[in-house]
Amino acid sequence: MKEFVHYSVMLNEVLDALNIKEDGIYVDGTLGGAGHSTEICKRLTTGRLIGFDQDEDAIEAATKRLKEAGQFEKVTIVHSNYENMTSELEKLGIEKVDGILLDLGVSSFQLDTEERGFSYMISDAPLDMRMDQRNPKTAATILNEYSESELFHIIKDYGEEKFAKNIAKHIVQQREKEPFETVGQLNAVIDASIPAKMKKTGGHPSKRTFQALRIELNRELFVLEENLDDMVDLLNTDGRFAIITFHSLEDRIVKNAFRKNEDPCTCPKDFPVCVCGKKSKGKQLTRKPILPGEKELEENSRSKSAKLRVFERGL
Repeated sequence: MKEFVHYSVMLNEVLDALNIKEDGIYVDGTLGGAGHSTEICKRLTTGRLIGFDQDEDAIEAATKRLKEAGQFEKVTIVHSNYENMTSELEKLGIEKVDGILLDLGVSSFQLDTEERGFSYMISDAPLDMRMDQRNPKTAATILNEYSESELFHIIKDYGEEKFAKNIAKHIVQQREKEPFETVGQLNAVIDASIPAKMKKTGGHPSKRTFQALRIELNRELFVLEENLDDMVDLLNTDGRFAIITFHSLEDRIVKNAFRKNEDPCTCPKDFPVCVCGKKSKGKQLTRKPILPGEKELEENSRSKSAKLRVFERGL
């Protein structure tokens, strides 16, 4: 297997944010190559780390890395999406934890491995994009089977693409001639759908559409939004929840969820006292997100859009 590379984005900032206790229980909901997890484990003595990942390649790579670092005995790996965190922890007899980490970035391994189809830079790669290879649906399924209206809304909402309508129309026209199978086929359609003068700025013309397809296929925003409150509930008092996002859609969901958990009161602002009975679950430690430092940006260009937000559980 090709080496699973994933630069541990804002590693020191994450370790500080989690405020690791040597006897604590920590969860890495997006284990990846175990870069963050390995360093968390080094700070544990009697503590434990539970690592979740839906990608078999990631689990294989994480296991190898943790063993090489002499930290594997402290870890339980769960082959599952973090949306199943509460039920999977219950199976392990764990009710509460001292910290949770989510790193929502796509790994360099996934981007650079041709057969995974995540990158718009590998033209003959299959249109796959599955985080969980047990999923019977791929990005090609979406392109070949979704209606023009569905494609438009996905590309517009998840990719924030100005030319979503034109791209969706051309996808449907193209698939009537031949089904979508490769990255190059999709790149050609996107390229033809965006005016030449608009392609001079804003990076690769396929970037936003590929992001949209990946989010839809892997249910990324749905899973994030549906499970943040439950993960806050898993935290012990003073437990920390650290989340690294990589685009505005994710960051907005996290920011709003943390704000709501800090101040869930639904009473009108002019009420003298709260009567709704909803109590704060803790506080945001990051009014503004933590961003990568200059040195990290020089070493890893893929961290440039990363934002770290942190929540601390109250009583």
